[in-house]
Amino acid sequence: MGEQAERLARGEWYLDDDELRERRRACGRLLDTFNRAASDDDEGRRRALGAAFGELGEGAVVVPSFRCTYGSHIRLGARAFVNAGAFLMDDAAIIIGADVRIGPGAQLMTAQHPVDDHARRRAGWERALPITIGENAWLGASVTVAPGVTIGRNAVVGAGSLVLHDVPDHVVAVGSPARVVRHTPVEG
Repeated sequence: MGEQAERLARGEWYLDDDELRERRRACGRLLDTFNRAASDDDEGRRRALGAAFGELGEGAVVVPSFRCTYGSHIRLGARAFVNAGAFLMDDAAIIIGADVRIGPGAQLMTAQHPVDDHARRRAGWERALPITIGENAWLGASVTVAPGVTIGRNAVVGAGSLVLHDVPDHVVAVGSPARVVRHTPVEG
């Protein structure tokens, strides 16, 4: 593993390089296979995702078209469902729990760029922070989740929301930025 890939893996600031570009291309080829498969080729799609993802839980479903960055940083739990048009920028780990539902057009974005250091941003420096989605959470259509965010178990995030901060277990959060608007029953 090269220096920049090691920096990426440690969550440090890094620069893109040939090794990282090739990893993204390899993932892209697997996703091309997934997205172009016949609509009834569930087995072929599952094979392509299984090769791309770090973990693909039993009964998990991803609807084409789907894109991600590396694939290998994604852990998709059992029976999780990712709807069409989702983009998972998995420069860092994206851990999606069992029974999670992710609506169409959702974006989970782990990458950050320098805000105040204009020279570093111009040079292409970035880092990535993990995203975790707890079991049985539901992200509505076109939700965007920012780097480093954890969404709790049984949480619901309303369609079109921008999630910049952690969302606790058993709540409904909506808006831009997303704010908790109510609590839901705790499982017995």
